[in-house]
Amino acid sequence: MKCPFCGHDNTRVIDSRPADENNSIRRRRVCDECDKRFTTYEKVETIPLIIIKKDNNRETYDRTKIEAGVLRACHKRPVSASEITHLVDEVETAIFNMEDREIPSEVIGELLMNHLKDLDPVAYVRFASVYREFKDVNMFMDELKNVLEKE
Repeated sequence: MKCPFCGHDNTRVIDSRPADENNSIRRRRVCDECDKRFTTYEKVETIPLIIIKKDNNRETYDRTKIEAGVLRACHKRPVSASEITHLVDEVETAIFNMEDREIPSEVIGELLMNHLKDLDPVAYVRFASVYREFKDVNMFMDELKNVLEKE
């Protein structure tokens, strides 16, 4: 760390402690050249995940939207809250492991449907009907046939 007083490159940390409710680290430093002390703060740099919607609008990732969609699909189904949380955790881990800063909403939707298919077929069809915007009963029946063929 460069000294703000003399510009020398050799500074030492003489004290470190958590700051800002453990979201950063406060460091007291001393310059080896001019012996002046100064404080620095170290904080994790987070890059927000951006979701590209179907209409090409962009918005920041919001876990609660995924949870709400899964909860609606699982409404009155024998799916526990812990199973829903686990499903959302798995999808979220997969999203963040992609290491992309922008992810199309279609990718998230497909991940959710793949996980829902294994968890509860009825919840899967409910989610698919909204996500894929079924326009008529035939689209609904086609999806049901696909589910029944894979069982």
